[in-house]
Amino acid sequence: MSRKELKYFKIEEFDCPNEKGSAAKYMDFNFLLKLDKAREISGVPYKINSGARTPERNKKVGGKPDSAHLTTREKGCCAADISYLGSRARYKIINGLIKAGINRIGIHEVFIHADGADAHGDKAPDVIWLYN
Repeated sequence: MSRKELKYFKIEEFDCPNEKGSAAKYMDFNFLLKLDKAREISGVPYKINSGARTPERNKKVGGKPDSAHLTTREKGCCAADISYLGSRARYKIINGLIKAGINRIGIHEVFIHADGADAHGDKAPDVIWLYN
């Protein structure tokens, strides 16, 4: 995976805290390219809270057993949680994600989950859900 191809991110931003270098090893690069494009469209910085996750990390943070963040996914990790402040930033980030082709989005009051699992054919496309 070439860091030079990402304009707005360093690959390390997607590392699991439990495993240094995990993003370069496990993240789906096509998903990262879409996320990079979304960042460009949004025009606001993206702070990545979570990218690749080991099963242990996923369990610790309360992730679903079939999470798109997991390093054990056969086709690679294809999810990122992006923190944001305020409704305007939330709008810009969601707009950028959709325009870049990321169409599985979870909205929490402090982060947005961007998910590319539909590209792998294992999750439904065109969904937006809310976290309680």
